[in-house]
Amino acid sequence: MKSSTEIVVEGLCFPEGPRWHDAALYFSDMHARRVMRFAPGGRAEVVVEIPDDEPSGLGWLPDGRLLIVSMHRRRLLRLDPDGLVEAADLSEIASFDCNDMVVDDLGRAYVGNLGSDVNAGEKARPAELILVPPDGPPQIAANALLVPNGCVITPDRRTLIVAESFGARLTAFDVHEDGSLGKGRTWADLGDGSVPDGICLDAEGAIWVALPVASEVVRVREGGEITRRIPVKGLAVACMLGGDDRRTLYICAANTHSPGASEPTRDGRIECIRVEVPGAGFP
Repeated sequence: MKSSTEIVVEGLCFPEGPRWHDAALYFSDMHARRVMRFAPGGRAEVVVEIPDDEPSGLGWLPDGRLLIVSMHRRRLLRLDPDGLVEAADLSEIASFDCNDMVVDDLGRAYVGNLGSDVNAGEKARPAELILVPPDGPPQIAANALLVPNGCVITPDRRTLIVAESFGARLTAFDVHEDGSLGKGRTWADLGDGSVPDGICLDAEGAIWVALPVASEVVRVREGGEITRRIPVKGLAVACMLGGDDRRTLYICAANTHSPGASEPTRDGRIECIRVEVPGAGFP
């Protein structure tokens, strides 16, 4: 197998939240305020523009409608056939701007948030992981997390694992029948200085973790053993296993991160590399 990545999409402002769905890679081009779709062998195309906010996490309801996290306005949007609508207002319970999300096959969405303005240098404060049921109001599923970010759910829907970006760890929760979460436990301590961002799960139960500060994506087993490292130029933001056999690891990367800039740079890109173990679970 190749040891280096291949660039498949260039000229993005800041790619985030990659998801493999319906034979294509979907992702948020955050600073460009749009959600995009890339089918292997083709060109990236715009799915929907988010004119009043920056999008982050993505997921789908069982009926195929797309859910999108609206970061600064702290909302969950839904793309209906006639356009975007608000699926849930999270502003009353989210401590700060929302970020990544995972949605299971029952349509239950789990949304993280930054807790404080860490991008402006504020000290990280404990934040919530918010559950948005498909047929009920949003509720706090877990709290006291240090920037809950990328999430995965195991194929049996019994365990949710979240990256605590400023906690330098992956934290696991038992998922109850109603979607609520049990007490958290450390799944893997990634070590001081690690800032885990987007994550995805493989069929052996290992997790690929994007580490933007370290400029790499790593494969981690429960307990913290790292079995592979893939270097990336600049920031490794998020990752997703996709392709027909789910053995293509797609990586969102950028050289800079300029939230709020009037003219965001276009050095973001999607890279990919073949791996041995296919993806599993959600997303």
